[in-house]
This record gives sequence, C-alpha cells and structure tokens, in this order.
Amino acid sequence: MTRPTRILVTGAGGQVGVDLLDTLRGVTPPGGDLTFQPDEKPVGDDEFEVLGLTRHDLDITHRDQTMHAVRSVRPDVIIHLAAYTQVDRAEVQREECYAVNASATETLSLAAHDVDAHLIALSTDYVFDGMKGAPYIEDDETDPLNVYGASKRAGELLCAHDDTIVRTSWVMGVRGKNVLHVISDRASSGETVRFVNDQTGTATFASDLARALVSMARQRPSGIWHIANAGTTTWFDIAAYAGSLLGRGDEFATPIATSDLSPAPLARRPTRSDLSTEKWVDAGFTQLPDWRDGVARFLSDRVRTS
Repeated sequence: MTRPTRILVTGAGGQVGVDLLDTLRGVTPPGGDLTFQPDEKPVGDDEFEVLGLTRHDLDITHRDQTMHAVRSVRPDVIIHLAAYTQVDRAEVQREECYAVNASATETLSLAAHDVDAHLIALSTDYVFDGMKGAPYIEDDETDPLNVYGASKRAGELLCAHDDTIVRTSWVMGVRGKNVLHVISDRASSGETVRFVNDQTGTATFASDLARALVSMARQRPSGIWHIANAGTTTWFDIAAYAGSLLGRGDEFATPIATSDLSPAPLARRPTRSDLSTEKWVDAGFTQLPDWRDGVARFLSDRVRTS
C-alpha cells in the first residue's frame, strides 16, 4: 500500500489556500463545481496528507526558519500560494513586496530541492505589459508595469528549471476579499457601481484553480503554465453580469475608463493581460469553466454561506 502524497501549502489562509485545503481533502469548497475534474480523476480517500501553513505559522521571508520547516515536514510537493498581493501598496512597499514574492520563492525552491520535493509556485498575469493585443502564452516576453508584477517575475526567475510556475489572474473566492463581494453587496443594497471596461483579462475562480492545482500536484510538470477560467472579460462585464443574476437592470453597472478612477491607482495595470490556456488543454487537461459559470456559482454559494 502506497503512502499518501505529502503536500505542504503556504498561504493556506488565503482565498486559494482555503479552497485548496478542502479540495485536497476531497471536499468541494464553496463556489466549487463537483463535476470539474480536469484530469478526470476525483480526489481519493487519503490520497493526500496535507499541511497548510498561514503567515502566522511561518514567516516565509525568514530563510532559516523556512528551510527548517521544509526539512522537518519533508513534503513530496510544496504548493506556494503565499504572496504580497496589494498591488497599489507595493509601489511604496517595494522591499516588503520583493521579500515575499521573490526572495521567499527562491528559498522555497531551494528548500524543495533540498528534500527532493517538487515546487508549484503561483504567479500572475501582471508580469505582462498588455501591449500584445492578444491572449498571452507562456513563452511571451514579460515586461511588468508595476512593482507587484516585477516582484512576481523575479520570483519566477529564481525558481529552478524543473519547478512548476502557474500564472493566473483576477482570482476570486467565496471565502476571500475580492471585488465580486463588493459587487454583490451593492447589488443587494440597491446601490450602483462603476467599473473599468478598458482593462481586459481572464477571471479565475479559487475553487476551480484549486482543483487544477491538484492535477499539477499529481503530474508535477516543469516550466510555466497559464491557468484561468475560460473567456475574456472586463471588470465592467463581470459587474454587469453579476448584477443581472442578482436581479438588477442595466442601470446597475456603469462602464468607465481607467483614467476616470478617483483617486488614480498608484500602480499601472496592463490594458490587456488575458491568459491563453491552450498549453493546459493541449496537455490533456479539461479547460476551466467559463467565467460566467464561476460568477453564478460564487453568488449562489455566497448567499448560502453568508
């Protein structure tokens, strides 16, 4: 009888982390789709032995502590979700951002190889400048516009060649702090919203990403992979669609330009950073569901869990 695959998860308290812990234990998280099995293999009983670490459990910016923790656990796979994600604040907290997104990622890569484990590290669409005019593939040149994107790209470059880097974008989970909760609250309270329609990207729902990460933990491919829900969208499109599901009319969401935002955001965002998931599909995995399906599941489970 083979032993369970031992998985260490950093950032276990984040919106992807909590969904991933559920998924690795065979539980469908809020907002999840029980039928979505990208590798056509449900999570088995006792398939995984999971240790989830939050930032309160381990300061990943402390190299010695991190190396010791990994050596003590001796995981088969490390799924590195912990990140500095405050995009605008990063512009004035550059050192703190790089310490988490770059230096700590290097430490975890070194620690993984020290115990013969496989590292899966989460990255972002913000490594791109948005000037391509078409969905980005994994081999496209990177040129981050902001400190956050630059720090995540630095983290990618500090990984070993056989590590797995998963780029994703616009992540939303039922148990996380994100824009879709704000949209839902305002729709329910009779308010209106204004969202930009000149930033195009791909939305990713935490429950679907978590299930995809399970597939990556099983197969452990090297290199860079793009994973996001199907379909290109804007924040205005997401707000308008959510409003329609919640019974609001066309007056609920108003499209605006990024230049209309007040106060203006500190960090520049790419105007088009949608991710192509063709590599993922070509490798035999099932495409993540359409973003509209993700919004519907999110809103349905949000109501039930609120």
